[in-house]
Amino acid sequence: MPTTIILTEDTLTDADVAHILSLHADQPERYRVLVPQDTDRNVVAAIIDHLWSGELREAGEDLVGKEPTQQQAKLTAAERLEGSLVLLRGAGAAADGQVIPEDPLPALATAVADHGGPEGVQDVVVVTYPHVVEDTLRRDWASRARDELKVPVLHLYAGTSALGD
Repeated sequence: MPTTIILTEDTLTDADVAHILSLHADQPERYRVLVPQDTDRNVVAAIIDHLWSGELREAGEDLVGKEPTQQQAKLTAAERLEGSLVLLRGAGAAADGQVIPEDPLPALATAVADHGGPEGVQDVVVVTYPHVVEDTLRRDWASRARDELKVPVLHLYAGTSALGD
């Protein structure tokens, strides 16, 4: 059975699940969800993202910069993973997943290899919020995955029907 690997920075929404499941609705498939624990954010990029989105309070919070501890980041990622799995399974999908280290690319490459490489992995779906700096400079997860993996990579913006580059 082919696998779609989902890399997400937050809990999937109902809209995200509907979009992902519609990609291959005509065939049975399993889903592997990867959620990185985020402990080291680029403060300047985060502030720009919040200002671009009109989130002034959040930009100010980033400016004073309180990074989560390793334990807090792991707990948050585990909650996001569990919420995503509940939604996928609730929609009838066979899904499992794991919390991965902060840089998701090595874990993503391992997941692709573990599921049969390009022959076993239908595609990779990266679900993020828009990140102005990373997206523009093509340093976002989806662009990096396209550069490193030999499977199709789709970039969805969380909670919307918008596609990233």
